[in-house]
Amino acid sequence: RTPAPARGLPPPLPGLRPRLPPALGTGRARRSEALAGAPLDTAAKEYSPKVRQLVRDIAGLTLLEVADLNALLKETLKIPDVAVMPAAAASLLPSQAAPQEEVEVPLKKEKTHFTVRLTELKPEDKVKLIKEVKNFVQGVNLVQAKKLVESLPQEIKANVSKQEAEKIKAALEAAGGTVVLE
Repeated sequence: RTPAPARGLPPPLPGLRPRLPPALGTGRARRSEALAGAPLDTAAKEYSPKVRQLVRDIAGLTLLEVADLNALLKETLKIPDVAVMPAAAASLLPSQAAPQEEVEVPLKKEKTHFTVRLTELKPEDKVKLIKEVKNFVQGVNLVQAKKLVESLPQEIKANVSKQEAEKIKAALEAAGGTVVLE
C-alpha cells in the first residue's frame, strides 16, 4: 500500500515508495543519511597572483592607511555608510528583516568643566606670571602667588567653564607660562 502524498508534494511514481526526510518520517535518522546531504568543501581554493599581491599589499598597511583605503573605496564604488546592526537583527532572514528605523548615534559628550594647570614658566617672565596668577587665584597675596609659581606644576583654577578656562589660559600664556586644560 502506498502512503498518500503530503500536501504540496508531487504524487509518488507508480511502483516506488516515497522517501520522506527523517524529520517527517519515523523520527529515526541514520548517521549516513544526515551526512549525505552535507557539502564537502575540502578542496583548497586557488587565488590568482593579482589577488595574492593585493592581500600582501593590504596586510602591510597601517591602521590609518586602511581607514583611508576604506573611505576611498566607499567613495569610488559609491557604497553608502551603513550603521552596524545588532547581532539579533543581523541574524534575521531577509523576509523577516526588521523595518528600517533611524538610528540615533549618541554624540560624544563635550567636556563642560575644566581644570587650568600651570606647568612651566619662562624665567624672564616670572614677575608678570606671578601677578597674573594672583589675579586668577582668589585669596592669594603676592608672596603666596610667588610660591605657587615657583613650585610648578600647579592647579590654578578647578571646575571652570570652557570659556573661562580659555580666558585664563590665554592670559597666563601671554604672561610667559605654559598652561594645560584638563
